[in-house]
Amino acid sequence: MSVFDRFLSLWVALCIVAGVALGTVFPGLFQTLAGWEYASVNLLVAVLIWAMVYPMMVAVDFSSLSHIVDRPKGLIITVVVNWLIKPFTMAALGVLFFEYLFADLIDPANAGQYIAGLILLGAAPCTAMVFVWSHLTRGDPNYTLVQVSLNDIIMVFAFAPLVAFLLGVTDIEVPWETLLLSVVLYVVIPLAAGAATRAALIRHGGSETAVARFTARVKPVSILGLLATVVLLFGFQGHVILDQPLLIGLIAVPLLIQSYGIFIIAYAAAWLWRVPYKIAAPCALIGTSNFFELAVAVAIGLFGLESGAALVTVVGVLVEVPVMLSLVAFANRTQKHFPVEEPTTADGRQPSRHPAP
Repeated sequence: MSVFDRFLSLWVALCIVAGVALGTVFPGLFQTLAGWEYASVNLLVAVLIWAMVYPMMVAVDFSSLSHIVDRPKGLIITVVVNWLIKPFTMAALGVLFFEYLFADLIDPANAGQYIAGLILLGAAPCTAMVFVWSHLTRGDPNYTLVQVSLNDIIMVFAFAPLVAFLLGVTDIEVPWETLLLSVVLYVVIPLAAGAATRAALIRHGGSETAVARFTARVKPVSILGLLATVVLLFGFQGHVILDQPLLIGLIAVPLLIQSYGIFIIAYAAAWLWRVPYKIAAPCALIGTSNFFELAVAVAIGLFGLESGAALVTVVGVLVEVPVMLSLVAFANRTQKHFPVEEPTTADGRQPSRHPAP
């Protein structure tokens, strides 16, 4: 790793400070930038995320996607953690902290709002930033694409009923424009651009070596996109941190427990099931990260811009990058404990975990 890559956490920390400072000094500028949005998706942030995701999409080999079903373990862990565990643990943590542990520290009238915001985050697994975390852990880009695509398909059908069930609301309205636009911006467009670039490189370069050289050259664009996104996000919400630091800290507690807890569950399951590291790391990180654009949009639509639910989803944005970078670092340090490839027998089948003596 280069010196720049090795100290990525430091650069992110400096960008967080810079974002809060710039948002405080130039609030009008950031209000203008925040207004560049459609269907609650900020277009400038979308461009930066596209810059982050595009280099990873170049590495996607469509010819190998048909073999993903031969390795179903990562997909099974992703589905179980994201849809059968994560939303319910997030709701339980919300009730525990805001109705009991923090009851004397917050306005009881707002407790339900904070719980609702946590539920919205817990029911929306990440779409775009997963490709960044996968890249930083040297994950399998083809498998990561399939995992994200499967989550997006499930989200279209399961998000509204799941949130309605957990909130006790039957008439929840999902902002479909936000959901569909985000998938197009963060997955479809960069994937198409990456596929076109890959085809051109192989056609003119003649081998995968040309693709590897190209992705190495454009990797700095991905990292710079991440850093610029951090500056923008913290610039947009810097006033929230400065105005209500105690409340921000209280909201962050269940979010941190949820994030690290979900990662441990998915990562441990992958280790016990002998899932290869390049699949296990992105598999665990997908559940930890959140689709914050969707969560913020739904919170504003259901409860209002100044609501406690909207505030919680914003804090989720602020917490996510530092938490995910710490988990990326942990995954990279522990990769030696995972198999490099799926273990198989001579006939190509996976061996039993407990073979007969």
